[in-house]
Amino acid sequence: MNLLIKNAIIIDSTSSHHEEKKDILIEKGKIKKIGKRITAPQAKIIQVKNLHVSKGWLDLGVQICDPGLEHREDLETIQNAAIKGGYTSIACFPNTYPSIHNKSQVQYIIKNTKNNIVDFYPIGAVTMNCEGKEIAEMYDMKKAGAIAFSDGANTISDNGMMLRALQYVTPFNGVIMNHPHDKKTASSGQMHEGKVSTSLGLKGIPSLSEELMVSRDIDLAEYTDSRVHIHNISTAKSVKLIKEAKKKKIKVTASVAALNLVFDDSELLEFNSNFKVLPPLREKKDVKALIKGIKDGTIDCICSNHTPWNIEAKDLEFPYAEFGAIGLETTFGLLNYYLEKEIPLSLLIEKITDAPRKILELKSSKIEKGEVANLTLFTSDEEFIFEEKMIASKSKNSPLIDQKIKGKIIAVLNNNQFYAS
Repeated sequence: MNLLIKNAIIIDSTSSHHEEKKDILIEKGKIKKIGKRITAPQAKIIQVKNLHVSKGWLDLGVQICDPGLEHREDLETIQNAAIKGGYTSIACFPNTYPSIHNKSQVQYIIKNTKNNIVDFYPIGAVTMNCEGKEIAEMYDMKKAGAIAFSDGANTISDNGMMLRALQYVTPFNGVIMNHPHDKKTASSGQMHEGKVSTSLGLKGIPSLSEELMVSRDIDLAEYTDSRVHIHNISTAKSVKLIKEAKKKKIKVTASVAALNLVFDDSELLEFNSNFKVLPPLREKKDVKALIKGIKDGTIDCICSNHTPWNIEAKDLEFPYAEFGAIGLETTFGLLNYYLEKEIPLSLLIEKITDAPRKILELKSSKIEKGEVANLTLFTSDEEFIFEEKMIASKSKNSPLIDQKIKGKIIAVLNNNQFYAS
């Protein structure tokens, strides 16, 4: 694969060419040359107005649904969605059927995605079947290729189980990822508890249901001196708790879902079930705190929170619809459109490239001569209406259908493979 990328603005803060407009020659999957007016007669040329190039993007915590739930998503469609969204790597949650809770399930993901253009990194379950009852053999899964451990969409609610999990992974410096959602406090809540939920007559999910779990996980991480990643926070107090924990040098990292950085609970006034997500959309003050947390480094990375559901699970009366929305294909366009003035492009890219790789302790290449070409090519200024026919995911539960977003994915390069959108 020989490619010549012409006049591309390089977005890579670790590169000596950061924010420079250069040509990049790719030969046999590696960066052969970076410079001005490069010629390569045998290479395929990529030249687009306002072209940008960054390291390949990585999404942390994707619901892949395969094996067992292929009516929602499968390994082929999830890869297609990732490519369309600019991602060259995804870290897969274990909420499949059966769950990714032993080495054979880890090997299933690795074997069936080997040599793909998109790298699949399996996250092993903390407990068997992600049920929170019996701890899984995490060390066996690590040896088989698991890069982190989590019960994914299922919160590890039991304090003793979370304590044992953190102690289990300490000897090999593993990381436990937990979704902070106390079901007992949230009860049967349908959306954020506040003025909007009251006006709609819907039972609310209080901010406390998240903050109790955030506080507990921080305390347990401090007690065990182990690594915890608090996945997709949504409240101002959660940001504050994590910021204080980092000041104390506790081994805690955090992520936020793209929708929670843009929208608040007023989006649910029209009962759009595609905005029914977990964590729920909170209040404007929470959105502002999350954006500030991204800018000051409290929140480490941004995730798509990609949760596919078939139409039978979402096209229902609001209280009966499942929580979740797809997001792989729209995360960049959404954030680039709404938060262009709030979050600089270079910071946004860092939050979906180097930051998640650091959490997972994965090697991150640079856009430099001699490095492996793991790249995302995109524009940042092109506005368009996102239509359902554009969706590559098997599920279509996106709240952004017929909405304007900004920035198009031109191509991705990885594993000596190239795909142009």
